[in-house]
Amino acid sequence: MSQIDEAILLRALCDANTRERAFKMLINTYHERLYWHIRGIVLIHEDADDVLQNTFIKIFRHIHTFKGQSKLYTWMYRIATNEALSHLNQSKKIMGKSLDDLESNLSQRLKADPYFDAARAEDKLGEILSRLPDQQRIIFSMKYFQDMKLKEIAEVLNLSVGGIKSSYHLAQKKIKSMLQHQTF
Repeated sequence: MSQIDEAILLRALCDANTRERAFKMLINTYHERLYWHIRGIVLIHEDADDVLQNTFIKIFRHIHTFKGQSKLYTWMYRIATNEALSHLNQSKKIMGKSLDDLESNLSQRLKADPYFDAARAEDKLGEILSRLPDQQRIIFSMKYFQDMKLKEIAEVLNLSVGGIKSSYHLAQKKIKSMLQHQTF
């Protein structure tokens, strides 16, 4: 979406007469991209759907606070990322289990997920990704699967580009090591 389209959309979102229609347009434009971003963090389809719904609710409630200092999608990705991380933290608290137990549970749920119908290599990658620390998994997913630029990822996650590079390379090394040693 171009800057001009984004500006028009933002005006429509802030106008009570056009807000609902503009919000439907926003959902249609960004639904799939945000879903896959969230899914890369929480891994499970049902969880991703819940987090996506919460993300759009938060966007709807707070669109008037968007100041335009970044692109609209960057702002929405930041909200989606924060919602997904909050969901993971709540899951960890609710489960009251160790990180290893949570990773194992995520891995088992991922294998049982009927929406995760992929080739064997994708299954392995999904299982490996479930074992990465949250931040590394998020950064790897944003860079590798969503083809986002390091600067964009840094804006979304509010981190330095150097920190993003470091986390991405650590994730790559861990993935490569796990694939070579089949430690998953």
